[in-house]
Amino acid sequence: MSEHPFLYETRVSSDWVDYNGHMNDAAYAKVFSLAVDEFINYIKLDEEARSKYAYTIFTLETHVCYLKEALKNEKLLTEVQLLDSDAKRLHLFFTMKNGNLEVIATSEQMLMGMDMLKGKPAPFPQCVEASIEKLRKEHKEKTTPKQARRKIGIKR
Repeated sequence: MSEHPFLYETRVSSDWVDYNGHMNDAAYAKVFSLAVDEFINYIKLDEEARSKYAYTIFTLETHVCYLKEALKNEKLLTEVQLLDSDAKRLHLFFTMKNGNLEVIATSEQMLMGMDMLKGKPAPFPQCVEASIEKLRKEHKEKTTPKQARRKIGIKR
């Protein structure tokens, strides 16, 4: 794991802009997915480690909240907060901001570590677990974001 906090940076591609003139909802999901890929590298499960350990991480569940429009070529910055973890799962919260550092979307995700030879969930390799433990210590005092642990429903 890097000594720097995780940050995934990109820009709104023109092919992500829909007929409403802003980034399409599927593009937000794509950016969060790309951020997950970078996060997996960040916790020392890069391509070489995935091959060495025959191990990868799958996404089990995701919940996206769309808070503000993103426009063509706008800068996007995505950060992560570890909400919880166990031997083979990560409960993460990604926050996407624009160039003005306004929160424009969030994505809460549950990820699962997978033994690719057995095709089954398995505990994280030691080097990955060490990265997760470091992140756990860094994030333990952070406030839980208000969009976290929500469920979809009409309030009555």
